[in-house]
Amino acid sequence: MYLMLFTSCEQAQMLDIPMPKQTEYLSADLDLSDEEYYDKVLGALVGSAIGDAMGASTEMWHRDDIYKTYGFITGLTTATREKSPEGTWDHNLIAGATTDDTRWKYLMSQYFSQNRSSLSADAFTQFIARYYESQTGALADRSIQASTDLLDARLEQVNWIKEWARVAIAYQNDRHTYDKAQARFYGGEMSCAGMLYSPMFGLLSANPEAAYEVAFDHAVFDIGYAKDLSSLTAAMVSLSLHSVPMDSIIDVIRFVDPYDYKDSRLIGRLAESVAKFAIDAVEDSRQLVELSSDSIPPPQYPGSALEWTQLSSIYDALEQEQQAIAFHAGEIWQILIAGLAYGDGDFEKTMQFIVNYGRDNDTVAAVAGMILGGKIGFAGLPDEFKVEVLAVSRDVIGIDLEELARDVSER
Repeated sequence: MYLMLFTSCEQAQMLDIPMPKQTEYLSADLDLSDEEYYDKVLGALVGSAIGDAMGASTEMWHRDDIYKTYGFITGLTTATREKSPEGTWDHNLIAGATTDDTRWKYLMSQYFSQNRSSLSADAFTQFIARYYESQTGALADRSIQASTDLLDARLEQVNWIKEWARVAIAYQNDRHTYDKAQARFYGGEMSCAGMLYSPMFGLLSANPEAAYEVAFDHAVFDIGYAKDLSSLTAAMVSLSLHSVPMDSIIDVIRFVDPYDYKDSRLIGRLAESVAKFAIDAVEDSRQLVELSSDSIPPPQYPGSALEWTQLSSIYDALEQEQQAIAFHAGEIWQILIAGLAYGDGDFEKTMQFIVNYGRDNDTVAAVAGMILGGKIGFAGLPDEFKVEVLAVSRDVIGIDLEELARDVSER
């Protein structure tokens, strides 16, 4: 006897297992009064300026040179340096003076005030182009032409913005011209351009993903995964406005990815892998219990010899990852994550970690200072730092951070 099996001619029905629904990492609800919101915005702006000022005197230095000249930096130092378009606009300024990192915060506040309801890449590039035109147009002023000192000061401002203006003007013209201008921006390297201004978008939105998306739209100067990094700084500042621990702010890397960098074939999300290296270096350092052979800390170091050994091990790990230029977006991102993980919410500890490592320390510290300043608010910042930076910014640099905060926090 044979058993015959028959299959149905009817086509099998398709069975779908539902995919997870996309959800927001955090709702847009921010339960803050106007006074509390202002305090956080002011904290972010002043915290950023403190970081900028702490790194201003040693920007681009190697850490060994920092220790020889200053010892271990624990506070504000005089900005003993030559003036430059990207640096200080005068020689040898007093402690609390800042560089282009703070100037960009001022410029962004002006952009916000003019375009608050219509933030876009088109509006942003128009704003930059107009600013450049105002600076170059001022060169025709006879009073400026008659004074070489006034002319030098104006040229300093033109030289600062002209690299950016080339891209902004090209963006307004056509895609081909823009692509060429963007490709040669600061030599065509993956610079940290967006990180100078993108954190500001985090102050305007309580939702990290929304902050990421508007920052990404404005990342017109960035190339490669620098766009992702710039946008992530905005998301982190946005999250800092909420009452969350530092590890949740760092976790934005894993949960905010609206453009699916994680799915990049063969590569995955470089922002996450670069950050993981930094976090691992910090965690590995905490396992060290024996002094290294060169565990003598520099003058003014406030910790123990073992703590110096642990700190040095993180610095050594970061040094292995250094890029060709110190203002490479990936390198700045890695130092930023290491500093935030090491400080774990402690403002001074984080700033000291970043500034004493060197490289582009004022930019890294400015980004970290904005994140932490938003988290703890102006009231939580160290008194001696915030008082001095507020005064110097207002009276020497000409940027009133309190007025900036009022303008940005206006709802």
